Amino acid sequence: MHIVIFGRPGCPFCVRAKDLAEKLEASQGASYRYIDIHEEGITKADMEKTIGKPVETVPQVFIDKQHIGGYTEMEAYARNENLI
Repeated sequence: MHIVIFGRPGCPFCVRAKDLAEKLEASQGASYRYIDIHEEGITKADMEKTIGKPVETVPQVFIDKQHIGGYTEMEAYARNENLI
């Protein structure tokens, strides 16, 4: 399982998503990549093109190249898949 998290500095839900990804890395052998959208120059419009729908918040999480949503959806996915 590979997790990609698009986030920004100072975002508490981005921190939670990273923490959950690290937990999944330790317990499930997942790998993850955190992408700071400000550092990388990624705009909301760029993310909307990739995701295919409006983006209002960060983080935006992808698991195995599938868009999951934000932190809440990431946590629900992990629970539904019995990963946590």
